[in-house]
Amino acid sequence: MRNRHGFTLIELLIVVVIIGILSAIAIPKFASTKERAFLATMKSDLRNLVTAQEAYLGDNGAYYAGAVPNAALPYQPSSGTTITIVGVVGGGWSASATYAGTSKTCAIFYGNIGALAPATVNGEPKCA
Repeated sequence: MRNRHGFTLIELLIVVVIIGILSAIAIPKFASTKERAFLATMKSDLRNLVTAQEAYLGDNGAYYAGAVPNAALPYQPSSGTTITIVGVVGGGWSASATYAGTSKTCAIFYGNIGALAPATVNGEPKCA
């Protein structure tokens, strides 16, 4: 008889089953990581909007109340993020953010304006 080198069918099947089990465990973990990345993107865009609004206030004496993006406001949200300025008063503003990859929404309010759900702390973006 000759020496045969290689794997038996049973050994190969066991390896395939183990890889399948590991994949079933890992894929849901990556899905939640992706959702957290979308939320982080929206929060970051809202924080950047605070900076842009303060610069606009310094230049024009009032907060910006138009559509985003716009040439009047030097601010561009991340790709896939939609920012909507919900309300502007003399001493504050509020805005919300949505992302194409998730159904969750983030919001922020800044200054002398009422809270915009889900945000509860002035100047701190919150998502729900």
